[in-house]
Amino acid sequence: MRLKEDVNPLLLQVFRSVVWVYSFITFLPWYLLSGPGQPPRARRVQALSVSGKPAGPYRAGNSLPALACSLFPGCPTLDLVFRHAAERFPHRDCLGTRQVLGEEDESQPNGKVFRKVILGEYVWQSYEEVYQAARHLGSGLAALGQKPHHKIAIFCETRAEWLITAQACFMHNFPLVTLYATLGGPAIAHGLNQTEVTHIVTSRDLLQTRLKDILLEVPTLQHIIVVDGKPSTWEGFPRGIHMHNMATVQELGTKPENLTSPHSQPRPSDIAVIMYTSGSTGVPKGVMISHGNIIAGITGMAERIPNLGENDTYIGYLPLAHVLELSAELVCVSHGCRIGYSSPHTLADQSTKIKKGSQGDASILRPTLMAAVPEIMDRIYKNVMLKVEEMSRVQRTMFTLAYNYKMEQLCLGNSTPLCDGLVFRKVRSLLGGQTRVLLSGGAPLSAATQRFMNICFCCPVGQGYGLTETCGAGTISQMWDYSTGRVGAPLVCSEIALRDWEEGGYLSTDRPHPRGEILIGGPNVSMGYYKDPARNQQDFFVDGNGQRWFCTGDIGEVLPDGCLKIIDRKKDLVKLQAGEYVSLGKVEAALKNCPLVDNICAYANSDQSYVIGFVVPNQKQLLALAEQRRVRGSWEELCSSAEMEAEVLQLITETAIAAKLERFEIPRKIRLSAEPWTPETGLVTDAFKLKRKELKTHYLQDIERLYGGK
Repeated sequence: MRLKEDVNPLLLQVFRSVVWVYSFITFLPWYLLSGPGQPPRARRVQALSVSGKPAGPYRAGNSLPALACSLFPGCPTLDLVFRHAAERFPHRDCLGTRQVLGEEDESQPNGKVFRKVILGEYVWQSYEEVYQAARHLGSGLAALGQKPHHKIAIFCETRAEWLITAQACFMHNFPLVTLYATLGGPAIAHGLNQTEVTHIVTSRDLLQTRLKDILLEVPTLQHIIVVDGKPSTWEGFPRGIHMHNMATVQELGTKPENLTSPHSQPRPSDIAVIMYTSGSTGVPKGVMISHGNIIAGITGMAERIPNLGENDTYIGYLPLAHVLELSAELVCVSHGCRIGYSSPHTLADQSTKIKKGSQGDASILRPTLMAAVPEIMDRIYKNVMLKVEEMSRVQRTMFTLAYNYKMEQLCLGNSTPLCDGLVFRKVRSLLGGQTRVLLSGGAPLSAATQRFMNICFCCPVGQGYGLTETCGAGTISQMWDYSTGRVGAPLVCSEIALRDWEEGGYLSTDRPHPRGEILIGGPNVSMGYYKDPARNQQDFFVDGNGQRWFCTGDIGEVLPDGCLKIIDRKKDLVKLQAGEYVSLGKVEAALKNCPLVDNICAYANSDQSYVIGFVVPNQKQLLALAEQRRVRGSWEELCSSAEMEAEVLQLITETAIAAKLERFEIPRKIRLSAEPWTPETGLVTDAFKLKRKELKTHYLQDIERLYGGK
């Protein structure tokens, strides 16, 4: 993972001499301050099997006696956690929103015109102001007929009003139904109908573009609360639906008879959130998450962030309907941090909606904490490396030497303040220059990108593993652990066990490390799927000690220090880099309708943004196509032809579109196989079902070629 050093030998020797002198001068102070005899952190055992067996369960070293489930004494529910924070930090900035001063069109060199926003400073609400806003909104919703234990939906972009709504619902024991802003109409209608919501909170934009068209399909809906400024008229909405502005509902909640009206106090076992998944495998699933589940999850997450407190600023831009962002913001709010809101379109100076010469949100906010999905980090990585290529030879050489030197020092556990200040300061400024912790989740992060972020942004990248079903909690790597390709040890709120999967060849008795399906247990494991008893019985169970477990379907390997490495998936469901789920079986079933396809295996890496495919073509159809396109050669030559791959891909894409596959489900690249897959080849079972592990091994070089390497 070192960068290639195309350096004059004399210059290289000068650089190494300077580094040697610098290291010699700084060694004595470091030795005196660090103290001799300290074992390297890299050798520390981070988790142990409490049963002594290789299958586990494994617990973090500081949670061996019992798993953590409480953030603060006397605060067993989310409303009490927030009240505790508001009492501790009443005048501290809580939620910040950047002023929109205007919009203008900007012409691009290619002739296209993009709408850009002109943004001002952040405007902040204090903890006391946010607490009162949530309290008034909750009372107003109750005055509109919202009942305790009856679901209320939120369908909105990530913004301060989203979190205020959530806190209002937690206070009044209204289970909050969350829906992704990117869901299609049928998926939105399914979630609203399944939960029988009567009230929904949304934005004006989503109301007009997504929600309005399906209102007639949701007969229970009675009230729509819009978070934006009140328009002059509400037109084109079905009878029986009452439109409200959030400010108006909050005003209603300030009336003495509403504000003092008694309300239901939630219990730890009550549902706090029903979080709907993205639903790319068909109908989205609603995961029931209790107050106790979320508090256990954020307790585990908070423990992995060193020195978390009121001096921290978090930048919120990922979807709050995703468990990663919601958990991260609740962790921050519980500890008195500031949360400044952003979006992927305004995050950095170079973001798509930022006017040229203006500053992105990160430059203004200067966050210390940030969560990111691999797609965002990969984008930053590629942009920076492109700029490195455009540097002069001297600049590029210095960057490369500093990069490789720092990588060596990180592996030794050493810091590099000289390189950080002289070489990486400008890269670090892309995210405001103050970031001290980056948390990656949602999909695996590639080793190259993780190492790049560690080096160039001068802060640790904690890679986590969790699911909606476990409140996003499972494992997070320690901030001092700069290793790549693994997701850390179990959090203090959860434990990890491995279950043998003989069909896939993964056993806890495997050498050198135990392997198997990952099971997550603990108080953070959710209550199950809403109105889906069959799936609950399949994916959840309670052990003899009364602890709840979730069967993830992911295959893991436990390393000697107790850290977890994700190595495979039991299910054919894969999450792409941007968080979209792809059902490989669904893709294959649709594409087998193409006349050119005899057999197909769809494949996706979670650290990539697209699907690829291996195709056994129909010989007659392919030969006819080759003749039509005047491509000559043997059968093997035709299957190896880039031109024929492109032709077949075009026809497969047409079939996928006709089958109404989503854009991200359609293979972007394929490899034609001249060899048919039979049980004798070992690539399919006797029933001709695909053996994914064997196919992956067989086409490993093609996978690297189709993904272009990294």
